[in-house]
Amino acid sequence: MDRRSLTVIIATVVLRLVLFTAFPSLPNLLTNRVELSTPVTSFKRLQEGLFLYTHGLSPYDGGVFHQAPLLLAFFTTLPSNPIVVYLVYILSDVLSAYSLIQIAASGVSVSTPYHTSSRKSSTWPPWAVAAAFLFNPFSIATCIARPTIVFTNTVILTAIAKGVQGRGVAAVLALAMASYLSLYPVLLLPPMVLLAHDSLPAVKKKGRSLGSFAAVLTAVFTVAAAVLGALSWGITGGSWEFLASTYGVHLLLPDLTPNVGLWWYFFIEMFDSFREFFLCVFQLHLAVYLAGLCLRLRKQPLFVITTLLGISSIFKSYPSIGDTALYLSLLSLYRHIFPLMRYTFFVTSTLLYATLLGPAFYHLWIYAGSGNANFFYAITLVWSLAVTVLVSDAIFAVLRDEWETERPEMKGKEIVQI
Repeated sequence: MDRRSLTVIIATVVLRLVLFTAFPSLPNLLTNRVELSTPVTSFKRLQEGLFLYTHGLSPYDGGVFHQAPLLLAFFTTLPSNPIVVYLVYILSDVLSAYSLIQIAASGVSVSTPYHTSSRKSSTWPPWAVAAAFLFNPFSIATCIARPTIVFTNTVILTAIAKGVQGRGVAAVLALAMASYLSLYPVLLLPPMVLLAHDSLPAVKKKGRSLGSFAAVLTAVFTVAAAVLGALSWGITGGSWEFLASTYGVHLLLPDLTPNVGLWWYFFIEMFDSFREFFLCVFQLHLAVYLAGLCLRLRKQPLFVITTLLGISSIFKSYPSIGDTALYLSLLSLYRHIFPLMRYTFFVTSTLLYATLLGPAFYHLWIYAGSGNANFFYAITLVWSLAVTVLVSDAIFAVLRDEWETERPEMKGKEIVQI
């Protein structure tokens, strides 16, 4: 790690410590924000689960606690001092930044065995990528609010960092942990296998087909997930009820607490007779992009992972701002495609618009009583529109970059769809 990266990390650690200590009411204020905390990541719900767990009661009774049992085991080992909890979350952000530095230093975002961008000189250095994550207001707010999505993001970035180093087993082990904490990272397994295979040294890759490599990593992932399930079974006293409370809630959406996603209001208004059908449709909508992205963007599996994370931040059942922060941090690796993006101003202004008006509309609905659920849902639609345009614009820019790299004579020329 170079001096600039170290300086950025130290500066952001100090910033987070100041926010935690100089404004003692800020963590609890942000914890209650529905944009930052969801039923499956809320720190307040984690505290309730810990209270029940330490008093010999099942935290999964009553439909309040929806997080992984290993989090209970981990937090029960920590001292009750809140400073220790603050440091845990800050350390998690530091580890995320370190993984981003490793990913940026690998150069995989601009050069793979099958594609080397003609704009590779325009990328940001690793310290700038780390700064884009650590100084992002969404990342800072997520850290201060202390949702468990912070740990999921850290493990996902760790998996990607191992993948770009060609360490496939370590990558899928980390991905298994991410999937254990938050179900949807399982969708990243196919592009993660492609990324790890492409990043293997030529000596190790020789004689190892992609099929056999994928089979081994899939087996490792399955075994790791089974081991984590067995550990959770032991932590909960030999009960499997955590499966329905932790993963079933992602799939069946029993808790309709408002968030920045698209599901909650839709299913509030849904007739019960249609609920199962639309649950299947919404869940399949997340998975339907996987095959197409892996095939069309086979040359750039890291960008497939980035895009899937962006899509997940829009369409998963309980999204939060922390999901978007993760996508933006990985998108900063693709600085070289920014000039090819067409709607940067629209996306930036729309995200700012939704960020500023979201809390205002929620206040009008919940506290002032001068609005209704439509107020807040309308602004979440604006937020989702902005992220959707950003994801689609980034895909266009990457495809345009590939096209211009393959056909240098077309660089700078307009594309006309016929």
